Amino acid sequence: MKHFSLLDLSPITEGGSAADSFATTVAMARLAEAKGYHRYWLAEHHNMPGIASAATPLLIGHVAANTSTLRVGAGGIMLPNHAPLVVAEQFGTLATLFPGRIDLGLGRAPGTDGGTARALRRHMAPEDSFPADVQELMAYLGKPRAGATVRAIPGEGTGVPVWILGSSLYGAQLAAHFGLPYAFASHFAPTMLERALSVYRAHFQPSEQLSEPYAMVAAGVCAADTDAEAEHLRSSQLLAFARLTMGRPGQLPPPTDDLETLVPDHVLSSAKAALGFAATGSRETIRQRFSAMIERLQPDELMVTGMIHDPAAQLRSVEIAAEILSELQSG
Repeated sequence: MKHFSLLDLSPITEGGSAADSFATTVAMARLAEAKGYHRYWLAEHHNMPGIASAATPLLIGHVAANTSTLRVGAGGIMLPNHAPLVVAEQFGTLATLFPGRIDLGLGRAPGTDGGTARALRRHMAPEDSFPADVQELMAYLGKPRAGATVRAIPGEGTGVPVWILGSSLYGAQLAAHFGLPYAFASHFAPTMLERALSVYRAHFQPSEQLSEPYAMVAAGVCAADTDAEAEHLRSSQLLAFARLTMGRPGQLPPPTDDLETLVPDHVLSSAKAALGFAATGSRETIRQRFSAMIERLQPDELMVTGMIHDPAAQLRSVEIAAEILSELQSG
């Protein structure tokens, strides 16, 4: 494992506000920088009461302005929602303001419901234009092209590193074909993880950006002083995810000891499976779980994420995880 990193959804908690979420995000990014995390990514979600990172490029700029060395980026931008030129201009601007610190992860899903997707795009194209849109975007960010009638300014020549994100074999195949780094969303969809990594590594074609495959795996984390405390804190995320799958998205609830009475058994079982690629517990439990993940999958990078209702407990979890991952990296 070359690096470890952090993914933040900037959750809005029950009793809190988007402003509170942004303050916690900045505090977490500063802690991540101090504790050795390599990059800090934010994700695009729309029309979700519990997620504050909808205007992802703006929040990336805010985090970058409040840190100094941390790589900051999108994990990711849902490209079907946007014109490639606009994304190139946005991230070209970020790369110009914060040279050498900006990443651009691209996803193929809209990251929202159909109605919101239509509101974002105004029209729905039946064909899958994602591969062509990725190529168009990379061209805008690449070297100046002679005779180009449309250019991204800022953007042109910045060479912002582009990643392909995915939770199936499609993204793995595309990342391999284009010779791009690949990040798998195993923190909420772990089913195809090992097959996708195998496909990506077996079919990778070197490119100007990357000479050999580079795979990042995402894992949930909820670390505390004891296993019992960590399990209690994690109940917030399980409850929020279960409500989302039942069509009742909301803000991040406080932790509870009554999950079984609040959520039907089959829904709770499904939520635990979806969020199962995770390390939850005390320092020793977390170390064992991360060590097993790294030994089995041999990722180039491990990105951790987790949503905890109490900001102080969230920061403590990030700190504990960093200390363990730093030990495992050096070991």
